Parts: sequence; C-alpha cells; structure tokens
Amino acid sequence: MPRLPASLLALLLALATPALAQHGPGGPPAVGVVRVERAPVTETSEFIGRVQAPERVNLVARVTAYVEKIPFIEGAEVNRGDLLYGLEKPPFVADIQAKAALVSQAQAQYDNAEITLRRAEALLHTPAGQQSNVDTARANELSTKAQLMQAQANLRLSQINLDYTDIRAPIAGKIGRTAVTVGNVVGPGSGTLAVIVSQDPMYVVFPVSVRTALELRQRYADKGGLAAVLIRLRLPDGRIYGQSGKIDFIDNSITQSTDTIALRGVVPNPLLPGAGPANASGRELTDGEFVGVVLEGVQPVEALTVPRAAVLADQAGDYVFVVDAANKAEQRRIALGQSTPSTAVVMSGLKEGEMVVLEGLQRVRAGQPVSPGPAAPPPSATTAGKG
Repeated sequence: MPRLPASLLALLLALATPALAQHGPGGPPAVGVVRVERAPVTETSEFIGRVQAPERVNLVARVTAYVEKIPFIEGAEVNRGDLLYGLEKPPFVADIQAKAALVSQAQAQYDNAEITLRRAEALLHTPAGQQSNVDTARANELSTKAQLMQAQANLRLSQINLDYTDIRAPIAGKIGRTAVTVGNVVGPGSGTLAVIVSQDPMYVVFPVSVRTALELRQRYADKGGLAAVLIRLRLPDGRIYGQSGKIDFIDNSITQSTDTIALRGVVPNPLLPGAGPANASGRELTDGEFVGVVLEGVQPVEALTVPRAAVLADQAGDYVFVVDAANKAEQRRIALGQSTPSTAVVMSGLKEGEMVVLEGLQRVRAGQPVSPGPAAPPPSATTAGKG
C-alpha cells in the first residue's frame, strides 16, 4: 500500500481537528423525573398478634360416675345445651328416692309437732293447761321444721347431682379431643374432659410498644379515636383476611420486660361458603393462630408522596435527588412517614411540585447537571404501610 506524503497527512489532520473538537466529552446524563404531589393515602401500621377465642370452657365432671356415652364428634362445633357426656344415672336416682323418703318422714314429724303445739295452746286457757307444755310443744315444732328443711335441702342436692350426670355444652363453639372414653370412671379430680372455644367473633391480641401506642393515639385523636381505625389480618400464608374488625380493648398496664402494651380487636369469623359446623376447617380463624395485624385508617389523608423507587438510603438516612431550575441534581435528605413498596409518604425535606429523579439514579451525582425527562408512570398505590 502506497504511503501518503507527510505534507498531505499533516493537512488532513489539520482539517479533522476542528471536527473532533466540536464533539468534545459526552453531555449531561439523561434521567427520568417525577413531580412531588399530594395524594390520598390510607395510613396503616402492622404488628404481630395471635387469635384468641372470646370464650373458652374446660369441661370437667362434677360427680363421680361411669361414662356411658359420648355423643359429640371431636373437632365439630356444638351448640349451647348439647349433651356431650352421659354418666351413669341409677345410683343417683336411688339416692333421690332415699332422700325423698326422709323428706316424707320429716314432714310427718313436723305435722304432728304442729298439732301438738296447737293443742297445748288451746289447753292453756283451761285449768288443765300449763305454760311449760306450750313451750315444750313450740320447741319441738321448731326442731321438726328444721329437720324438714334439712331433708328438703338434701333432696335438692341429690337432684342437682343427678343433673350433673348429663354434661352439656355451656357455650356454643368448637370442641376439641376427648380425654376419656366410654366405660371410664370420671369425677371432680379427673381433670379436663374436653375444651370448647367459641368461634364467632374472635379476638386478636397484639403488643404495641409504648412509643408506637402514643403515635397511634396522636394520629387518630382528632379523627374519632379507636372508631377511626380498622383491623385487617394477614394470615400465615400471606393472604389478607376478608373480614375487618375494630379495637375494643387497651390493657391498663405496660409489660415492663418489653415496654409494650396489649391491644385487642374483635374480628368476625363466619363459616366459609359451603362449609358446615361439623367441618373442622369451616372457619378461617383458629384459636391461637399467629397472624399479622394491620391497623388501617378509615379515612384517607392527604400527604406528599413520591415513588418508593426514588428513595435511596445510606448510613445517614433516606434521601432523594431533586432537579432544580438549572437542571442540576441536588441530594436532599428526607423523613419518611408511611410507605408501601411502591409509594413513599414524605414528612419533611420536599415541597409539592419539586422534581425528583426516578430513573437513571446510578448516573446522578450531587451538584452535576442532568438532562431531565418524564419518567414512566409508576404503579399506583393508595394504601401505605409502616415504612
């Protein structure tokens, strides 16, 4: 290949130099920006709690007898008054008959004492009557009356013991496993035979730090207090339970070891569609279940919001990059309130209408020019959680 003369090569380089100089280094990095705006946000806070049945009964035997029948199905729901354990009755029936005979005997003695007293009182106004006879008859009448009352009380006690041979459900709810089977002898010392827990509604109890409790009180004080808060539950599989509830109780003391106070909510627990009371999984909530508790404001509030992806964090806290009127990026420290994975609520550090960098954050340096353009619209979110 022929070589160019040195003079011609120098001329070409001289002509190319101005063109290269015109391009220079690359321009400001392109970034996508969004405007800081006010939007309605539903304030939420999430805690950890457990489901509790409002009513819980340990069934025990109140008399000693053989178990003749156990008509319930373990794990099924029972109604108040349903027969759960049938104990042997003949010994108690015989005891009632014996006590009834004693009542009849005491009644006869009392009737005779009354007749004797009336006769002694009638003779008192005759020469044959004596005050001592009246006094003796009256004392005997009072004594036989007391014996009659004791016999009647013993008969009632025997009737009560007979009634105890039918152990019935004192509440409606779900019954657990039976601790005994037919043919065993049970009594007051046998312990719990089975446990019944109520099903609808259910309590959810969750501890809240004292600081958080004060924040919640201040947040909702002018919005109706506890009436302005809904309870939603996050089930163990991550689903949000379809029923909402209300807070009905705040404990009267603080747990000193954890510096928390217990709150309690009431949540409906109806039968699932197509499920019957005999179905062990006929309701969504179960006594003792571990759940997430989401406190949600009834009315949304207006707050400054930015996409959550625009918020960065370092050891000093949260910050964003704001593009000023000269298209320069400024690092701005902010304080976050409520936020979700898609939306952040800004409590301080930004003003409505300012432009925040959302796209191209890896190319932004504080104080350097940028080339801003509209960012792609982020997914909308109107419910904010604890950020």
